[in-house]
Amino acid sequence: MRTQHAPAVAASVGGKTGFKGKAKAYLALTKPRVIELLLVTTLPTMIFAQQGFPDPLLIIATLIGGSFAAGSAGAFNCYIDRDIDKLMKRTDKRPLVTGELTEREAFVFAWILGLASVLILWVGANPLTAGLGAGAIFLYVVVYSLILKRRTSQNIVWGGAAGCMPVLIAWAAVTNTVEWPAFILFMVIFLWTPPHYWPLSMRYSEDYRNADVPMLGAVAGARVVSVQIVLYAWAMVACSLLLVPVGGAGWTYTVVAALAGFWFLYESHRLHRQAQRGTTTGKSVMKVFHGSISYLTLLFLALAVDPFIGPALFQA
Repeated sequence: MRTQHAPAVAASVGGKTGFKGKAKAYLALTKPRVIELLLVTTLPTMIFAQQGFPDPLLIIATLIGGSFAAGSAGAFNCYIDRDIDKLMKRTDKRPLVTGELTEREAFVFAWILGLASVLILWVGANPLTAGLGAGAIFLYVVVYSLILKRRTSQNIVWGGAAGCMPVLIAWAAVTNTVEWPAFILFMVIFLWTPPHYWPLSMRYSEDYRNADVPMLGAVAGARVVSVQIVLYAWAMVACSLLLVPVGGAGWTYTVVAALAGFWFLYESHRLHRQAQRGTTTGKSVMKVFHGSISYLTLLFLALAVDPFIGPALFQA
């Protein structure tokens, strides 16, 4: 049963929002926190692919083009989900719910950002990178937002592939190809997405039930979800270590990947134990959510530093 939440009303609605307010609303439409997380994976991947610092202009073009692609996908998602965003406390302050932006403004803005991202990646990097950028938008907007999100509890698993695309984009920007190390990094993020997002869906399960969105944390009990989190976490850590023999990663990456992985596995297992005892709390599930962000940040910082410190353990 859906529960209507009264959305926050913008101070100036109905076309009266000032320039600063409009700019802030457009920025919110792009989901900047998601973009920040994507940039954390993009630059380190470029450095690792280059085994040093790539050309500064290439870095700038890739980061801007990638940010525009992610922002376009986020804006399209807000446009598509405007009907359910108003039903959830977590999203009822988004610009299309508050009235700070009209549906037409959001739709046009999403298209402009998307087209600009492809152009920037094409000119600033290469056609392969531009194609991967367009593919990332397609995956998030069509595959996840339009097809999977409202139909299956596995939505974030397969739809989350869009969030893995920045590492392919970054690798292609530097090398004009996609090689095995890039696919390993893609799979690390693919396997990271469920243990990252499912704790959030547990925390906001009532929101998702109100909106009839079958996120796993809303349709399954904590015991079931915690088992899935542990399994994906183990697969993620194992995959991250494949970069050592296959991708030529050195001591820095290896040590950080092992230690950060052990820490995240510990937190995942602790959540699982709490779930089996029926003692999970909002604080405990959000600790795993925030911990997943810290894990990914540490892993990719190590990836960026690795080419400059210590030799590879294996020759790729």
